[in-house]
Amino acid sequence: MEEVIRQLVGYLRGMWQYRWWGLVAAWVVGIGGAIGIYLMPDRYESSARIYVDTQSVLKPLMSGLAVQPNVDQQIAILSRTLISRPNVEKLIRMADLDLAVRNDKQREELIGRLTSDLKIGGSGRDNIYKLSYMDESPEVAKRVVQSLMTIFVESGLGDKRKDTDSARRFIEEQIRSYEQKLEDAENRVKEFKLENMAYIGDGKQDYFSQLAEVTAGLSEARLALREAEQSRDSLQRQLLGEEPVLLPEAPVLSGVSIPEIDGRIDALEKNLDGLLQRFTEAHPDVIGTRRVLDQLKAERAAEVKKRREAMPERSAANVNANPVYQQMKLALSESEARVASLRARVAAHQGRLESLKAAAELVPQIEAQFTQLNRDYEIHKKNYDSLVARRESASMSVDMESTSGMAEFRVIDPPSQPLKPAAPNRILLMPAAGVLALAAGLAFAFLLSQIRPTFQDARSLREFSGLPLLGTVSMVANEQRRSRKRRGLMLFAGALTSFVGGFAVLTVLLAVLQQA
Repeated sequence: MEEVIRQLVGYLRGMWQYRWWGLVAAWVVGIGGAIGIYLMPDRYESSARIYVDTQSVLKPLMSGLAVQPNVDQQIAILSRTLISRPNVEKLIRMADLDLAVRNDKQREELIGRLTSDLKIGGSGRDNIYKLSYMDESPEVAKRVVQSLMTIFVESGLGDKRKDTDSARRFIEEQIRSYEQKLEDAENRVKEFKLENMAYIGDGKQDYFSQLAEVTAGLSEARLALREAEQSRDSLQRQLLGEEPVLLPEAPVLSGVSIPEIDGRIDALEKNLDGLLQRFTEAHPDVIGTRRVLDQLKAERAAEVKKRREAMPERSAANVNANPVYQQMKLALSESEARVASLRARVAAHQGRLESLKAAAELVPQIEAQFTQLNRDYEIHKKNYDSLVARRESASMSVDMESTSGMAEFRVIDPPSQPLKPAAPNRILLMPAAGVLALAAGLAFAFLLSQIRPTFQDARSLREFSGLPLLGTVSMVANEQRRSRKRRGLMLFAGALTSFVGGFAVLTVLLAVLQQA
């Protein structure tokens, strides 16, 4: 620390020797700075304050129904991006600044100057924005601020309408796209159902439901067949133990009667009428009953033909059977017809069951494809419904904005034509120039002390030369030298005081002139 202080004192002593040169340099720099500050052109500032009201009574009422953007954030971003090249060019035309432009170079210089000089400031909490501009002409400053305020308001409203229209067009395009996707998905599902109707059912039953239904129907038909066969066998056993009774002879009838076949035919026809009331012609039971009925009719026709051929040889009268016997034969015919019908039903159920079992390997793949088609359709349907809801919300938002407005711009302080210059601040610049001049004088004195250095004590000389120092010779000042030294100090102090006082006087004069 002692070494640093000693070195600093050495520098100060060296600078002191060239104090007059430094003072002269300070006067030169100070006078030049004062003249430059005085000759600086006056600049006039025009400003305006705008309050942006982003609150609306409809916003809390329409919460959840309409899209409500962050208007505060949009206005803040607008204030930061307002000073752009397109807006500056528009401002030049609005403020008639292009009248003095002669070529592209001047136009570019004007755009650059406006971009750097235009100021937009505000507090995000209060939504109050200040627009300001400084120019050598107060009229130009006012026109520029007025044009900038107009652009600020129009940009806030126009950009929002542009964004809303773009959003609505995008949503409409997406809705049309999803309508086409939904139509394609519905056609694919319809075609898939038509191709695989036997495996996916009628939309209410899947493959396993059909398999369970057919299996249950087959079991029920087999049970009914066994019951009908047991009933038929019981009737056959009863007929074997019953003797027919011959009644007295009667005249020969014109027609031939075969009770056992006629009873079966009558029973089958009654059964067929009941089946046609419940099923169509393509039903397996109807088809089986008709086949048995046709067989019985063919058998009866053959029997009738046989008996008619034998009747001339037999002159015996028509034989009538026992009534009990005839009733039992009729019941047996009905039982046989029912057995034939149930066999046809069992065969139909069995064929359908075998067909379903044969397709067991295809069913999982078909169901997976059908599930994938339904999943794609549901996704498109969900997105479509969401887009339609958003479109309605956007339309409601547009109506709300047209009613209440996105934001209301209120001019607090309109731009006015300034009467006094706002810059340069000569009262502040003049003392700063004085301080800068003193700093320049000190730097000049230091530079001279380094260019022409001197040794202030014996230690500096010994350290610099590296040689042993035998001694020093001191100067004994007389009264005349001391008097001359005091006059030199007083003269330097007076010159320095005059320098400081001169700048102080200039500062006071500038303040008085500015107040006037």
